[in-house]
Amino acid sequence: MRNNTDRVKKATELFSEGYNCAQAVFCAYSDLYGFDFDTSLKISSGFGGGFGRMREVCGAFSAVTMIAGLEGDGVDKTAVYEKIRQLAEAFRQENGSIICKELLGVPGAPQSHVPEKRTPEYMKKRPCPEIVEEAANIIEEYILKDRSSGE
Repeated sequence: MRNNTDRVKKATELFSEGYNCAQAVFCAYSDLYGFDFDTSLKISSGFGGGFGRMREVCGAFSAVTMIAGLEGDGVDKTAVYEKIRQLAEAFRQENGSIICKELLGVPGAPQSHVPEKRTPEYMKKRPCPEIVEEAANIIEEYILKDRSSGE
């Protein structure tokens, strides 16, 4: 862990409370952009499990992407896309991939859309808590740092 900020802690706590990976990360930061908690939950709910449990792009990284977009002006896509590529590279360096099934070491999407129960056994075999923490660290290091330096 690189940072131990309140928001990084909040993201990991939200995940441990049962929110999906995208919700945990997005909701820990969304108030910075004027979103209330309930709205933030709704916005980020479909990104968990690699987009609706399809094991595609990691939900935690999807939240990083959403927050990077909120940092942009909504017009300059080039700048946002460049930042997303930088963030993806940082995420890959720490985790090996931005793809959920690769992070989990599973061949593909489960048959069911229903999330598994978060039992202690389930959590032992999942890297998700650490990935959520890493995603929050990336926001701290690459997005909020830029915000405070005026970039």
